[in-house]
Amino acid sequence: QVQLVESGGGLVQAGGSLRLSCAASGRTFNYLDLGWFRQAPGKEREFVAALSWSGSSIYYADSVKGRFTISRDNAKNTVYLQMNSLKPEDTAVYYCAADRPLDWKAEDEYLYWGQGTLVTVSS
Repeated sequence: QVQLVESGGGLVQAGGSLRLSCAASGRTFNYLDLGWFRQAPGKEREFVAALSWSGSSIYYADSVKGRFTISRDNAKNTVYLQMNSLKPEDTAVYYCAADRPLDWKAEDEYLYWGQGTLVTVSS
């Protein structure tokens, strides 16, 4: 079993930055691929970024490419999402997820999920 707990959300002005963290428990963390998803009010959850267990493969949604950076620290069982140049359209609840998905962008291929952390970007 793996439990995920996100933190770092909050209110920020457009153009600002936030770093989200997702702390994991469980011995298999080092062998899991990790993803970040988000769900804006009234919209479906969407893929944001993913990072392979080895760190050798990284994927970003086009909407965040160049602004967001996903990283992991296996020694701390933590995955991060550094978000820069934030826009009001980035406002959402952000979730981290873990598993060994075949399709990085498919949320139904991730078994483990955190409870989410709210990011609000004001204009």
